[in-house]
Amino acid sequence: MFDYSARPDLLQGRVILVTGAGRGIGATAAKTFAAHGATVLLLGKTEENLNRVYDEIEAAGYPSGAVIPFNLETALPHQYDELAAMIEAEFGRLDGLLHNASILGPLTPLEQLSGDNFMRVMQVNVNAMFMLTSTLLPLLKLSEDASVVFTSSSVGRKGRAYWGAYAVSKFATEGLMQVLADEVDGVAPIRANSVNPGGTRTDMRAKAFPGEDPQTRPTPEDIMPVYLYLMGPDSQGVNGQAFDAQ
Repeated sequence: MFDYSARPDLLQGRVILVTGAGRGIGATAAKTFAAHGATVLLLGKTEENLNRVYDEIEAAGYPSGAVIPFNLETALPHQYDELAAMIEAEFGRLDGLLHNASILGPLTPLEQLSGDNFMRVMQVNVNAMFMLTSTLLPLLKLSEDASVVFTSSSVGRKGRAYWGAYAVSKFATEGLMQVLADEVDGVAPIRANSVNPGGTRTDMRAKAFPGEDPQTRPTPEDIMPVYLYLMGPDSQGVNGQAFDAQ
């Protein structure tokens, strides 16, 4: 595991947006950031899941953020603009952005992968991530110390048979991170890095590896140190790097 111990008030006063915040790693990251003092904006497709995470944060006495139902597969450009305007009006800036939302798509040979399935995965995992990043950059620039964290995968660093659109989308994720990191380097108080969570006990992992015993994998809570490190001030100056959570 990534070796880092976060102090309790590490993220005090920070405003952080987490995509795919309704369950899995996104929900755990949102609660973990809140536990360390952040105001967390929960973005996801299923309002019911987001509300549950919001209620858990509130019940624990952590700063209460916002629930943002938002469908990354179908969102239109003007909806991204409205999202940015809402965040600016309510919170004034953005100090962190965790791109966590992804879909797996079919694990199948490229020859058998339909164009529709390929484009659907790219829409959620790449196009929407780009739209969100570019639309929210002005808000990140209003921060004194902003961090953008992209969620990658081992198959986004070395291609593997049958991982199809998902692997391609994660290579694109690494590319977007690197381009952004180079553009903000020395120009804006923003850093961009990627995290490969590794095999973690989530629904997506179970879908990809149905024969695996989930109990053999670490929980989302186990891999939080690297997320805390990258979202907090201790990673200032760390930019354009690819991290492994495990």
